Amino acid sequence: MYAKCGLFPVSERVFDKMRQRSIVSWSAMIGACLQCGFHEQGLLLFTRMLDQGIKPNRASILNATACVRRENAAHQMHRVIMDNVLDNDQSVQNATMLMFARCGRIDLARSLFDGFTNKDLVCWASMIDAYARADLPLEALLLFNQMRLQCVLPDSITLLAVIQACSILASLHLARTLHAVIIRCFLECQLVLDTAVLDLYMKCGSLTYARKVFDNMKGRNIISWSTMISGYGMHGHGKEALHLFDQMKALIKPDHVTFVSILSACSHAGLINEGWECFDSMVRDFGVTPTSEHYACMVDLLGRAGQLNQALEFIEKMPVRPEAGVWGALLGACRIHSNVELAEIAAKSLLNLDAENPGRYVLLSNIYASLGKRREAYRIRNLMKSRDVKKKVGWTSIEIKGKMYTFVAGDRANPEMDLIYSELGKLMEGIRQEGYIPDVSFVLHDVEGETKEMMLYAHSEKLAIVFGLIKLGHESSIRITKNLRVCGDCHTATKFISKVTGKEIVVRDSQRFHHFMNGTCSCGDYW
Repeated sequence: MYAKCGLFPVSERVFDKMRQRSIVSWSAMIGACLQCGFHEQGLLLFTRMLDQGIKPNRASILNATACVRRENAAHQMHRVIMDNVLDNDQSVQNATMLMFARCGRIDLARSLFDGFTNKDLVCWASMIDAYARADLPLEALLLFNQMRLQCVLPDSITLLAVIQACSILASLHLARTLHAVIIRCFLECQLVLDTAVLDLYMKCGSLTYARKVFDNMKGRNIISWSTMISGYGMHGHGKEALHLFDQMKALIKPDHVTFVSILSACSHAGLINEGWECFDSMVRDFGVTPTSEHYACMVDLLGRAGQLNQALEFIEKMPVRPEAGVWGALLGACRIHSNVELAEIAAKSLLNLDAENPGRYVLLSNIYASLGKRREAYRIRNLMKSRDVKKKVGWTSIEIKGKMYTFVAGDRANPEMDLIYSELGKLMEGIRQEGYIPDVSFVLHDVEGETKEMMLYAHSEKLAIVFGLIKLGHESSIRITKNLRVCGDCHTATKFISKVTGKEIVVRDSQRFHHFMNGTCSCGDYW
């Protein structure tokens, strides 16, 4: 009870003063730790309980498995479950599967899933969600198809997991197919699903479909409005976001999420004055106290304007402790404006606050490399290795006639790679004649300059674009999705490609949407 009211220390004192503790009291206290995010403390309590000879029951196991965050602890928990013959309980089976997936062992989670004789809807939904969270959208969608073939009807929770998987791929064809499935099903939580579909269309690059869903919603809540505003911002349509924000204010009071959406939209569109006005109105007009997310948006806004010293001063005057997102926004601005001094200040805090995020190391390393400070760049990469932080494998996908094709750097897997590389060579020569100069600073390998250029040419973004030009030559636009931040050289090259081909090229990366047209990008070269 105390934990649910946010009074964890009180619940802890009550538990410690108990003369006798039953399995119910132990389970409740472990659950309190879980609810308050004290996962390690919850596991320590569970271990104490076992050491005192108390046999775990279903409730204590469910709470304890949810506290597990490391693989070795997951294996230990699995042994406890097996030793106490709780592995036949369906809820415990699902919890064990999710535990391994959460600890990065999606293979073990799938092995458990395949071994379950009776799979209920929760089991299917959990495995689909695990794949989506592990950035394995194709596996999630394949499993969803298997579920449907076995005549298991999805519920709203399952469909939300499938929507998440589909949004990773950014497949408009799949989005429309999934939307049709949702429309055919009579489901509760329709507002939640409509909002998720709205967000899906945004992430698939279709503002038109997203707006249709928004306009046809029977009812809109604050999440629906905020999602639509956020979508406009992702695509760089700041004015449209502000117009919708004004409409919303006349009907419903914006909350902290809405203000993150509108401030982000102002930042992406470079609307400095409008962003400041929205930020000032939070407390003044709506009584919304700014959080670290709002401050991060403002740092990003100042960074876009090149006001880096003002951004640092803004951070230093924050009434709350700056979190990783705030320093990350400053570091991103330093990359654009090549300010290594402030980048080092931001990185010092960032690599302590967010030490497990590989993107932070890569960004700082790229800043050093772009300024010719290769020794410092190597130092950051080595620090990353020493901390056992692994860089995500970058990939780029493109949808051709309803089928997804995925490329990685230097790819040779596609049967048409010889043609792709041949056309890529011609394209690179064409944009060179227009003024494109390869930025070899993005290649840290100790090789000759010509080899570095070839390594840049084989980046996954360029391979996907060329494949799109080959297969979609008759169409006016090409859409690709990158799972990481698009690299600076690929961003520059894509501007030139849009110019020489006359095509609109839409790139969704981990930060935003980039609409390339006639040699320019909607992001204004700030991302």
